[in-house]
Amino acid sequence: MLHLKLLLFLLPLWPVEPSVKSEKLSEAFSFAKKNQLDTSICIMVDMSRPSGKNRLFVYDFKQKKTIISGLCAHGVGGGSTAIKPVFSNKVGSNCTSLGKYKVKNRAYSNWGINIHYKMYGLEQTNNNAFKRIVVLHSYTPVPNYEIYPRTLFGVSAGCPVIADEQMKQIDKLLIKKKKGVLLWIYN
Repeated sequence: MLHLKLLLFLLPLWPVEPSVKSEKLSEAFSFAKKNQLDTSICIMVDMSRPSGKNRLFVYDFKQKKTIISGLCAHGVGGGSTAIKPVFSNKVGSNCTSLGKYKVKNRAYSNWGINIHYKMYGLEQTNNNAFKRIVVLHSYTPVPNYEIYPRTLFGVSAGCPVIADEQMKQIDKLLIKKKKGVLLWIYN
């Protein structure tokens, strides 16, 4: 009986897609709760994955599953390539910044489906996001499906840029939220 209890204790808290680690989801949920963000969903962006594979995952904590996934471009600055992103929080760097963000406030975009969401950096590694005009938006040339081994590059000045279809789905979720939603970009 003790072995069964130990085994149940060791099981991950959240069932996950192969690309989202359970410890990341546990930390995301705790962070959202502690920082008074929405605790029904979070947006995870795994920059360690190739740019031609799905990197963006919207995780539903109530359903305990990924409900949206898609490609996500990284910034072109600092010597970034399609294979290897370079990260920076510096204004003017055109690089993606790692860390946790609050996503809130829908606005007009010149790109994709003409909607973007403001991103507010919550850590030292991304606290210039608002100044840098880093926002979540779509761009029509980004495909709605994985293209690996091909890569995605040259469409971001530091913003997480996604396909129009994923942006439409995410917009339907975010537009209803009273609180900001956690978006976490990690490598």
